[in-house]
Amino acid sequence: MPHIEHTALWTPDLERARTFYERYFDASAGEKYVNPEKDFSSYFLEFESGARLELMHTPHMASALEEEPAAGYAHIAISVGSEHAVDTLTERLRDDGYPVCGEPRWTGDGYYESVIRDPDNNRVEITV
Repeated sequence: MPHIEHTALWTPDLERARTFYERYFDASAGEKYVNPEKDFSSYFLEFESGARLELMHTPHMASALEEEPAAGYAHIAISVGSEHAVDTLTERLRDDGYPVCGEPRWTGDGYYESVIRDPDNNRVEITV
C-alpha cells in the first residue's frame, strides 16, 4: 500500500534544525549521515507515530536549491494530540521567540491548529 515514507527539508544549520524538532516535537534523530564526496549531511528524525522527517544540509545551499527547487512546499503538520497541547506548545514557542503566524483555532476543514515558523522560516502547523 503506498504511503509517504518521509518528507525532507533543506536547512542552512543542521544542528539547529535537529534541536528544534527534538525539543518541541519530541522527534528522535538517528545518526548523522555525512557524504564528504558530495559535501552533504543529513539527519532522519522519527516521531512517536513512526512519521519521519529528513533534515538536509550542504554548504552549497543556493546551488542545491536551484537544482532541486522547493516550489510546492507549503507546510509540515505535526499532531500533538489535543487542543490543550496545541495551545500550550504554541505559547511555549511564542515565549521562546518563534513567530506565530496563525493563532490556535478550528479551521473550516475540521482541524484545530496553530501555525508557527521553524528556525528556517518553514511553516509548521501544530494540530490535534
